[in-house]
Amino acid sequence: MSGAGAASPGRRGWRVAAVILVVCALGFSGWGILPLFSGSDAAEGPGPLPAEPEATVAGFGAQQPNWGDCGGGLQCADVYAPLDWGDPGGERITLRLMKRPATGGDPKGTLFVNPGGPGASGAQYVANSVDSVVPESVRRAYDVIGWDPRGVADSTPVRCYDAAGMDEYLFGVGDDAGLERGSDEWIAASLEEARAFGGACARGTGALLGTVDTASTVRDLDMLRAIAGDSKLNYLGFSYGTYIGARYADAYPERAGRMVLDGAMDPATGLTDVVREQTRGFERALRVYAEDCVQRRGCPFTGTADEAMASIGSLLDRLDRQPLRGSDGRTLSVDTMLTAIVTPLYARSSWGYLDDLFETVGRGEADVALSLADSYYDRADGRYLGNSTEAFSAVNCLDYPRGLDAARMRAQAAELDRIAPTIGRFQGYGDIACAAWPVQGVEDRPGVTAAGAGPILVVGTTGDPATPYRWAESLAQQLESGVLVTYVGEGHTAYGKNECVNRAVDDYLLTGAVPEGDLRCS
Repeated sequence: MSGAGAASPGRRGWRVAAVILVVCALGFSGWGILPLFSGSDAAEGPGPLPAEPEATVAGFGAQQPNWGDCGGGLQCADVYAPLDWGDPGGERITLRLMKRPATGGDPKGTLFVNPGGPGASGAQYVANSVDSVVPESVRRAYDVIGWDPRGVADSTPVRCYDAAGMDEYLFGVGDDAGLERGSDEWIAASLEEARAFGGACARGTGALLGTVDTASTVRDLDMLRAIAGDSKLNYLGFSYGTYIGARYADAYPERAGRMVLDGAMDPATGLTDVVREQTRGFERALRVYAEDCVQRRGCPFTGTADEAMASIGSLLDRLDRQPLRGSDGRTLSVDTMLTAIVTPLYARSSWGYLDDLFETVGRGEADVALSLADSYYDRADGRYLGNSTEAFSAVNCLDYPRGLDAARMRAQAAELDRIAPTIGRFQGYGDIACAAWPVQGVEDRPGVTAAGAGPILVVGTTGDPATPYRWAESLAQQLESGVLVTYVGEGHTAYGKNECVNRAVDDYLLTGAVPEGDLRCS
């Protein structure tokens, strides 16, 4: 593919930076846009909704799903949940479930899985990815269920823009064009665009926009546990899914079963620290890529890793001054380029995409970069196959306390430039994304203890760019019964990628046994 010339300068750095650097999803796994359902063309899809439940917490937990055939041995269903758990007699929403029944015939129970986000589809994960991560021994023992959290995908969704509106929002030239990044005028223009996006979400979503917080998702998950007939929740969560799991164990320690939290978030960490640590993590991962690249054939850079990093920084500066235009007319701004860079950094096996990215953009061609960004945004052929971007914003703007202080943002941008000299200068204005959000945030972040819960396995990767290893250490320490499994390696999450980690997780899920002391794998 070839690029199609230069575009006007300027783009919403506040927004793309926030999307990359708040809580990234499980990421570039498999690297293709996949349908929600796989298998036979004769798949029926979910059955009818169950009978209307009684307007009580117990009533919602007593629902009997009508499982339909979703092809490939999968079953799917929709169930009700209250819009607001504080008012179970009020308006209702629906949640989509996808089940891979246990292949052993007599399951231990249900293993609920969540791939991250916020905004990732658990149903799609079970349909398309779980077999490559969860081994046959575990799938024999458990019914594996993924669900689309409230606001996501085929559950009652957050709705904002149509495809054309999303293209303009993500790839158009904003009102901040030509303004100095971080100036009062740039911040004002960026706030206006954030306000317009939030307003579209409020109009398209209604009251649900105020109840897609993680605390409400935790209540939904406890309802799903009851619907499955399990006295305790067995759970496998990745990335943001670890936050759901940790919050569940803290809220319902007596119902916490075998819980694996891989690619851990720190429930006590605020947004400023999240942005700082993720920026540091992605800068480090990019340097590790550069060190590897300059030692092999086909690398688009020559010289040392330092020289490669300097070349990447210069390329980003050029895009900041003069974006490129793709063959379809979309703009490749510096912020979209950062999305394209970050996406393959989730997995070392995807670094070849970075070679192609830097080679083509260095020639002035935008299409490879736009294609990588499309993978992040679930975009294919001009359509958006999910609502992950909208749901991501909606959940995070409820989960993190918000505020807007221009001087503080500028100071943060300067700090990020010091700790991440290649990408940091573009990442300091993420607070704008939620400052004009139409619904007030509801969360505080005091940390967790899950006092009284059984052992909880926390898995951290030393070179994880999206959820830095120190977060796994912190979460394991916060949890009264946390057990840390460390993978010395690169990439985001470790289960399914390392034999030592796999043995520890599989043994725990199958027998409840945990390593004696913290385990270190390489």
